[in-house]
Amino acid sequence: MKFFLDTANLEEIKQAISIGILDGVTTNPSLIARESLFNKKDIQKHYKNICYLLNKNEDLSAEVISNNYNDIIEEGIELSSLHPKIVVKIPATKIGIKAIKFFSEKKINTNCTLVFSAGQAILAAKSGATYISPFLGRLDDVSYDGLNLIRDIKIIYDEYRFNTKILAASIRNPIHIIECAKMGIYAITSPINVINHLFNHPLTNIGLENFLKEFNNF
Repeated sequence: MKFFLDTANLEEIKQAISIGILDGVTTNPSLIARESLFNKKDIQKHYKNICYLLNKNEDLSAEVISNNYNDIIEEGIELSSLHPKIVVKIPATKIGIKAIKFFSEKKINTNCTLVFSAGQAILAAKSGATYISPFLGRLDDVSYDGLNLIRDIKIIYDEYRFNTKILAASIRNPIHIIECAKMGIYAITSPINVINHLFNHPLTNIGLENFLKEFNNF
Protein backbone atom coordinates (compact mmCIF):
# COMPACT_ATOMS: atom_id res chain seq x y z
CA MET A 1 0.00 0.00 0.00
CA LYS A 2 1.25 3.47 -0.87
CA PHE A 3 1.51 6.25 1.69
CA PHE A 4 0.62 9.76 0.56
CA LEU A 5 1.05 12.71 2.89
CA ASP A 6 -1.94 15.02 3.26
CA THR A 7 -0.18 18.33 3.75
CA ALA A 8 1.19 21.43 2.07
CA ASN A 9 4.00 21.81 4.59
CA LEU A 10 7.46 21.37 3.09
CA GLU A 11 9.08 20.35 6.39
CA GLU A 12 6.53 17.57 6.93
CA ILE A 13 7.16 16.33 3.41
CA LYS A 14 10.92 16.35 4.01
CA GLN A 15 10.39 14.44 7.26
CA ALA A 16 8.40 11.73 5.48
CA ILE A 17 11.04 11.52 2.75
CA SER A 18 13.83 11.17 5.33
CA ILE A 19 12.00 8.24 6.96
CA GLY A 20 11.57 6.62 3.55
CA ILE A 21 7.77 6.21 3.54
CA LEU A 22 6.58 8.84 1.07
CA ASP A 23 4.81 7.85 -2.16
CA GLY A 24 3.08 11.14 -2.96
CA VAL A 25 1.39 14.25 -1.57
CA THR A 26 -2.18 15.55 -1.52
CA THR A 27 -3.20 19.11 -0.75
CA ASN A 28 -6.42 21.07 -0.54
CA PRO A 29 -7.33 24.76 -0.18
CA SER A 30 -7.41 24.52 3.62
CA LEU A 31 -3.91 23.07 3.78
CA ILE A 32 -2.62 25.71 1.37
CA ALA A 33 -4.16 28.47 3.52
CA ARG A 34 -2.34 27.12 6.61
CA GLU A 35 0.94 27.85 4.84
CA SER A 36 -0.14 31.51 4.51
CA LEU A 37 -0.41 31.20 0.74
CA PHE A 38 -3.21 33.39 -0.53
CA ASN A 39 -2.13 34.68 -3.94
CA LYS A 40 -1.93 32.68 -7.14
CA LYS A 41 1.76 33.26 -7.83
CA ASP A 42 2.90 32.09 -4.39
CA ILE A 43 0.60 29.06 -4.47
CA GLN A 44 1.91 27.96 -7.86
CA LYS A 45 5.50 28.41 -6.70
CA HIS A 46 4.73 26.32 -3.61
CA TYR A 47 3.28 23.51 -5.72
CA LYS A 48 6.45 23.49 -7.80
CA ASN A 49 8.61 23.36 -4.67
CA ILE A 50 6.69 20.32 -3.47
CA CYS A 51 7.14 18.63 -6.86
CA TYR A 52 10.90 19.27 -6.73
CA LEU A 53 11.03 17.21 -3.51
CA LEU A 54 9.27 14.19 -5.00
CA ASN A 55 10.85 11.21 -6.69
CA LYS A 56 10.18 10.08 -10.25
CA ASN A 57 7.03 8.01 -9.65
CA GLU A 58 5.50 10.24 -6.96
CA ASP A 59 2.87 12.89 -7.61
CA LEU A 60 1.11 15.86 -6.06
CA SER A 61 -2.67 16.39 -6.04
CA ALA A 62 -3.42 20.12 -6.39
CA GLU A 63 -7.08 21.11 -6.02
CA VAL A 64 -9.06 23.53 -8.18
CA ILE A 65 -11.03 26.23 -6.38
CA SER A 66 -13.32 27.16 -9.28
CA ASN A 67 -17.04 26.34 -9.17
CA ASN A 68 -18.12 26.35 -12.81
CA TYR A 69 -17.12 24.05 -15.64
CA ASN A 70 -15.19 26.45 -17.86
CA ASP A 71 -13.20 27.87 -14.96
CA ILE A 72 -12.40 24.37 -13.66
CA ILE A 73 -11.09 23.42 -17.09
CA GLU A 74 -8.99 26.58 -17.35
CA GLU A 75 -7.62 26.24 -13.83
CA GLY A 76 -6.96 22.51 -14.21
CA ILE A 77 -5.01 23.00 -17.42
CA GLU A 78 -2.97 25.72 -15.75
CA LEU A 79 -2.24 23.52 -12.72
CA SER A 80 -1.24 20.52 -14.82
CA SER A 81 1.12 22.70 -16.87
CA LEU A 82 3.07 23.78 -13.76
CA HIS A 83 4.81 20.42 -13.42
CA PRO A 84 4.40 16.88 -14.83
CA LYS A 85 3.92 15.49 -11.31
CA ILE A 86 0.75 17.51 -10.66
CA VAL A 87 -2.58 15.68 -10.54
CA VAL A 88 -5.63 17.94 -10.87
CA LYS A 89 -7.88 17.45 -7.85
CA ILE A 90 -11.60 18.02 -8.52
CA PRO A 91 -14.66 17.65 -6.23
CA ALA A 92 -17.19 14.89 -6.94
CA THR A 93 -19.95 17.20 -8.17
CA LYS A 94 -21.87 16.88 -11.43
CA ILE A 95 -19.73 19.62 -12.97
CA GLY A 96 -16.62 18.09 -11.46
CA ILE A 97 -17.33 14.67 -12.97
CA LYS A 98 -17.87 16.33 -16.36
CA ALA A 99 -14.51 18.10 -16.00
CA ILE A 100 -12.77 14.85 -15.03
CA LYS A 101 -14.07 13.30 -18.25
CA PHE A 102 -12.58 16.20 -20.21
CA PHE A 103 -9.20 15.85 -18.52
CA SER A 104 -9.22 12.08 -18.94
CA GLU A 105 -9.65 12.49 -22.69
CA LYS A 106 -6.75 14.96 -22.67
CA LYS A 107 -4.56 12.44 -20.75
CA ILE A 108 -4.35 14.76 -17.73
CA ASN A 109 -4.31 12.92 -14.40
CA THR A 110 -7.10 13.71 -11.92
CA ASN A 111 -8.06 13.02 -8.33
CA CYS A 112 -11.81 13.05 -7.64
CA THR A 113 -12.12 14.35 -4.08
CA LEU A 114 -14.86 14.79 -1.47
CA VAL A 115 -16.26 11.34 -2.31
CA PHE A 116 -18.83 10.22 0.26
CA SER A 117 -20.83 7.55 -1.60
CA ALA A 118 -20.33 4.51 -3.79
CA GLY A 119 -22.43 6.22 -6.45
CA GLN A 120 -19.98 9.10 -6.66
CA ALA A 121 -17.13 6.60 -6.86
CA ILE A 122 -18.79 4.80 -9.80
CA LEU A 123 -19.28 8.07 -11.69
CA ALA A 124 -15.68 9.10 -11.05
CA ALA A 125 -14.38 5.79 -12.39
CA LYS A 126 -16.63 5.95 -15.45
CA SER A 127 -15.34 9.46 -16.19
CA GLY A 128 -11.76 8.18 -16.10
CA ALA A 129 -10.46 9.63 -12.83
CA THR A 130 -6.90 8.55 -12.02
CA TYR A 131 -7.67 8.52 -8.29
CA ILE A 132 -10.70 8.89 -6.07
CA SER A 133 -10.43 10.20 -2.51
CA PRO A 134 -13.23 8.83 -0.28
CA PHE A 135 -13.29 10.64 3.07
CA LEU A 136 -13.31 8.16 5.98
CA GLY A 137 -13.02 10.46 8.98
CA ARG A 138 -15.66 12.94 7.90
CA LEU A 139 -18.15 10.10 7.44
CA ASP A 140 -17.27 8.77 10.90
CA ASP A 141 -17.90 12.28 12.26
CA VAL A 142 -21.56 12.11 11.17
CA SER A 143 -22.08 8.54 12.45
CA TYR A 144 -21.49 6.71 9.16
CA ASP A 145 -18.84 4.00 8.85
CA GLY A 146 -16.21 5.38 6.48
CA LEU A 147 -14.46 2.02 6.22
CA ASN A 148 -17.67 0.41 4.96
CA LEU A 149 -17.70 2.93 2.11
CA ILE A 150 -14.11 2.04 1.21
CA ARG A 151 -15.04 -1.65 1.29
CA ASP A 152 -18.04 -1.11 -1.00
CA ILE A 153 -16.00 0.90 -3.49
CA LYS A 154 -13.27 -1.76 -3.56
CA ILE A 155 -15.84 -4.49 -4.28
CA ILE A 156 -17.42 -2.48 -7.10
CA TYR A 157 -14.09 -1.49 -8.66
CA ASP A 158 -12.83 -5.07 -8.56
CA GLU A 159 -16.08 -6.38 -10.07
CA TYR A 160 -15.94 -4.01 -13.04
CA ARG A 161 -12.15 -3.77 -13.27
CA PHE A 162 -12.14 0.00 -13.14
CA ASN A 163 -8.67 1.51 -13.50
CA THR A 164 -9.32 4.33 -11.02
CA LYS A 165 -7.16 3.94 -7.90
CA ILE A 166 -8.64 4.31 -4.40
CA LEU A 167 -6.74 6.90 -2.35
CA ALA A 168 -8.39 6.74 1.07
CA ALA A 169 -8.50 10.21 2.65
CA SER A 170 -9.54 11.93 5.86
CA ILE A 171 -7.46 9.41 7.80
CA ARG A 172 -7.88 10.04 11.52
CA ASN A 173 -6.11 7.14 13.25
CA PRO A 174 -3.84 4.13 12.64
CA ILE A 175 -6.86 1.78 12.54
CA HIS A 176 -8.02 3.49 9.35
CA ILE A 177 -4.64 2.76 7.77
CA ILE A 178 -4.50 -0.87 8.92
CA GLU A 179 -8.05 -1.63 7.80
CA CYS A 180 -7.41 -0.08 4.39
CA ALA A 181 -4.29 -2.21 4.06
CA LYS A 182 -6.29 -5.34 4.93
CA MET A 183 -8.73 -4.50 2.13
CA GLY A 184 -5.94 -4.10 -0.39
CA ILE A 185 -6.58 -0.40 -0.97
CA TYR A 186 -4.08 1.20 -3.37
CA ALA A 187 -3.10 4.09 -1.07
CA ILE A 188 -3.99 6.22 1.91
CA THR A 189 -3.33 9.92 2.32
CA SER A 190 -2.79 10.97 5.89
CA PRO A 191 -1.40 13.70 8.14
CA ILE A 192 2.11 12.81 9.24
CA ASN A 193 1.15 12.58 12.93
CA VAL A 194 -1.20 9.67 12.19
CA ILE A 195 1.49 7.85 10.21
CA ASN A 196 3.96 8.43 13.06
CA HIS A 197 1.56 6.65 15.43
CA LEU A 198 2.22 3.44 13.48
CA PHE A 199 5.71 3.37 14.93
CA ASN A 200 4.47 3.32 18.51
CA HIS A 201 3.70 0.27 20.63
CA PRO A 202 4.21 0.11 24.42
CA LEU A 203 5.66 -3.41 24.26
CA THR A 204 8.31 -2.26 21.77
CA ASN A 205 9.32 0.55 24.14
CA ILE A 206 9.35 -1.76 27.16
CA GLY A 207 11.27 -4.44 25.28
CA LEU A 208 13.92 -2.00 24.10
CA GLU A 209 14.28 -0.58 27.59
CA ASN A 210 14.73 -4.07 29.07
CA PHE A 211 17.24 -5.13 26.41
CA LEU A 212 19.39 -2.07 27.07
CA LYS A 213 19.10 -2.46 30.83
CA GLU A 214 20.20 -6.10 30.69
CA PHE A 215 23.08 -5.29 28.32
CA ASN A 216 24.34 -2.45 30.52
CA ASN A 217 24.15 -4.67 33.63
CA PHE A 218 26.07 -7.52 31.98
